[in-house]
Amino acid sequence: MSSLPPCYAIIPARYQSHRFPGKPLADILGKPMFYWVYERAASCPLLKKVCLATDDRRIYDAAEKWNVPVVMTDPDHPSGSDRIMEAAEILGLEDEAVVVNIQGDEPALDRNMPGKLVEPFSNPSIQVTTLARIIDARQAENPDRVKVVRSSEGNALYFSRSKIPYIRDADLAHTDYLLHIGLYAYRLTALRTFTSLPPSPLEKIEKLEQLRLLEADISIHVVMTDYQGFGVDRPEDLDLILPQMRDL
Repeated sequence: MSSLPPCYAIIPARYQSHRFPGKPLADILGKPMFYWVYERAASCPLLKKVCLATDDRRIYDAAEKWNVPVVMTDPDHPSGSDRIMEAAEILGLEDEAVVVNIQGDEPALDRNMPGKLVEPFSNPSIQVTTLARIIDARQAENPDRVKVVRSSEGNALYFSRSKIPYIRDADLAHTDYLLHIGLYAYRLTALRTFTSLPPSPLEKIEKLEQLRLLEADISIHVVMTDYQGFGVDRPEDLDLILPQMRDL
């Protein structure tokens, strides 16, 4: 194993959201939501820098007010991964850098999560990492919960909205199901390749962007965790997150 390459985290923060416009600016205990995400990610000692990537002047100005590093990016990116790539270029990150994509709507982010994502990169063969945790069979039925199956080395074999693996024999009914948690870290070279590729056939069928990587033979190392996370999708979710924030 070698030492870790330089590691950075970028938090994409768009203003437009169908269910919650202006979500990154939502007030939580007197501060905008993006501030809490930044503060928790920045506490990871393995990260050299954490930066917000936005497409909106209101978010940019608020980030400067709260002393959160921020870059302005194109408003027309098709995905958060493309926004992350542009931000990495603006920041002039090294080719050997690792970039963590931190979801901007998880103000109660576990401080250990960025570290879990970047630690595997001490192995030079690791190109992309993500997270998964065990769920029960009933939870695995939900197509909104993306499942993943792994190889013996911990690499993703497939992601699906379907319940995978399919249990054919009743005596194997206690097989674990793994819920994919959508946090990623990429070597910058892998991220650059990823964002340069068109949507792949399986990606379009499942509506899962990460399948583009597997179809391009870029492996994704899946790190197991107990982390559950809680994303703020709608204004009413703010009432649900406040008790968690007060307990942190």
